[in-house]
Amino acid sequence: MASREWFFTNGQQKKLELANQNLTLSPKSPPPFAVKKDGTAFGKGTWGKVLDIEDSSCIDEKDPNCDTGEEPYALVGSPVLDPLDDYKREVVSIIEEYYFSSGDVEVAASDLMELGLSEYHPYFVKRLVSMAMDRGDKEKEKASVLLSRLYADVVSPDQIRVGFIRLLESVGDLALDIPDAVKVLALFIARAIVDEILPPVFLARAKKTLPDSSEGFQAILTAEKSYLSAPHHAELVEKKWGGGTHITVEKTKRKISDILKEYVENGDTREACRCIRELGVPFFHHEVVKRGLVLVMESRTSEPLILKLLKEASEEGLISSSQMAKGFSRVAESLDDLSLDIPSAKTLFESIVPKAITEGWLDEDTFKERSDQNGGLPIEDEKLRRYKKDVVTIVQEYFLSDDIPELIRSLVDIGTPEYNPVFLKKLITLAMDRKNKEKEMVSVLLSALHMEMFSTKDFINGFIMLLESADDTALDILEASDELALFLARAVIDDILAPLNLDEISNSLPPKSTGCETIRSARSLISARHAGERLLRSWGGRTGWAVEDAKDKIWKLLEEYESGGVISEACRCIRDLGMPFFNHEVVKKALVMAMEKKNDRMLNLLQECFAEGIITTNQMTKGFGRTKDSLDDLSLDIPNAKEKFNSYVAHAEENGWLHRDFGVLQILD
Repeated sequence: MASREWFFTNGQQKKLELANQNLTLSPKSPPPFAVKKDGTAFGKGTWGKVLDIEDSSCIDEKDPNCDTGEEPYALVGSPVLDPLDDYKREVVSIIEEYYFSSGDVEVAASDLMELGLSEYHPYFVKRLVSMAMDRGDKEKEKASVLLSRLYADVVSPDQIRVGFIRLLESVGDLALDIPDAVKVLALFIARAIVDEILPPVFLARAKKTLPDSSEGFQAILTAEKSYLSAPHHAELVEKKWGGGTHITVEKTKRKISDILKEYVENGDTREACRCIRELGVPFFHHEVVKRGLVLVMESRTSEPLILKLLKEASEEGLISSSQMAKGFSRVAESLDDLSLDIPSAKTLFESIVPKAITEGWLDEDTFKERSDQNGGLPIEDEKLRRYKKDVVTIVQEYFLSDDIPELIRSLVDIGTPEYNPVFLKKLITLAMDRKNKEKEMVSVLLSALHMEMFSTKDFINGFIMLLESADDTALDILEASDELALFLARAVIDDILAPLNLDEISNSLPPKSTGCETIRSARSLISARHAGERLLRSWGGRTGWAVEDAKDKIWKLLEEYESGGVISEACRCIRDLGMPFFNHEVVKKALVMAMEKKNDRMLNLLQECFAEGIITTNQMTKGFGRTKDSLDDLSLDIPNAKEKFNSYVAHAEENGWLHRDFGVLQILD
């Protein structure tokens, strides 16, 4: 039987520590007593539980133990503290010291680790950001830098995600005190995505949990449209708050790349280690590991040097074991993406890991622990296999339903934008083995995906994957090379790819390969006379037939506008055509009508369409180019056609409608 412990009073004021309760003595207590750990009193003068105190209790002077000179005491209970309340107070202290005193990310990280209670870290994320939102750019930049430092090492990715979800849910309340809270939170979210501590899919998933009318939903839309969709958005977001407090993540990544490339050229390990140390970001050394390993995959000749550098950096203590394991884990997580560009990525990685463990510069237990936390490589493979299976079902349903919005919703629900190139490869491969109707449906779908959710880079990588496997595809589909050339050419005609993108794709393929031959065929198709119309009708599908109808509709809406119509109505009609890849026809017909009617009002319509983004620079340039090609024919009916056209070009260049290489001198040739 376990021994009991007792606390005894002796008439002196003191604290009794009872079962995690803070009890303070004050005058008015009954006679001396003994108390068990559970708070139960026993012996002479007891009255049950310690906290069962009556204010009317008095001293019995007849009691032999009574000391009349002794002040009476009573036990007063203080409330038990909630650990979260204590955590909140400590967190505010850590954040304020970081913002206003030390500014040291390592001290802040250490203080948070010592505090413990890691289950409350989502609150820390929310508090850190909300306190920065009401302060200057300096504090906002500090908050972003600290989140990058804490990511994965102190605060888990899921805790950061939950912290931002809570911010989105409470941004309406924050807006009462911070007028621009929605905009500031949107920028914090964009910065977190740029810094790779939130995945891009966070935006789509967060929107599903928020009401459309909420401030949180508006913050997500602002992050998407104002910050993450702009050209060079990473650099813009990184510099939004000046980045003056610490070196920005993007800049650090570029410096690391430069250091590694220079090292591969000169082989000076000591100099490379010195440069890495001078970066002053020991919490970001996992990026050195990741970029070094990726460089090995891209260039096998660099393998001995990079592995030597990582080994020496580990032995010198420059790169800690946790940073080394974190770098390897990040590469393991991204192997599927890397394999899109480097087919042998997984094989190379699996050969490097045992070598690093054997030589002692990669801790096997730490690496395995991180891999287990992230699900491990087999789960990643399973994830890709499951995605491919789901994609086949989605594409087959599209071929039956012809419902583009439904297909887009299905892709959003899957929530794996990193596999967009895989989807494109699967989509086109399935179409090549079907009839012209499905091929036409796929081309129309590609245009819709380009406008809605896929980037140009996704299309480039998707076509690279298709062309790399062209020989294998040809075993099942005899005309695979010709079909691929048509899809490529059609993508250029539909403004999904620019002609220069074909060079980028070609440079990624082995010389004299089937893929390079396919690209040459695509270029021939594009350069042919009336290529646009021919390629739009290449599969005879509904889009090809729709071209004639579209031309008639364009001419009628332009005539209506020319005769006194409202410009906003004309723009709406052009948008409702639903053929943005064919807006060059609007430009051409508008210019011809302006020449024939001798009415420059058409230029106002083109200006409005350009300003609203209805007609892109590519489409505008293409429309002017087509008009230029037909100037000789137009001059038969309109003698001053060339003169008028030159004036239109000058007007277009002045307003920035055209590409730079489109000039009057070129037109007159």
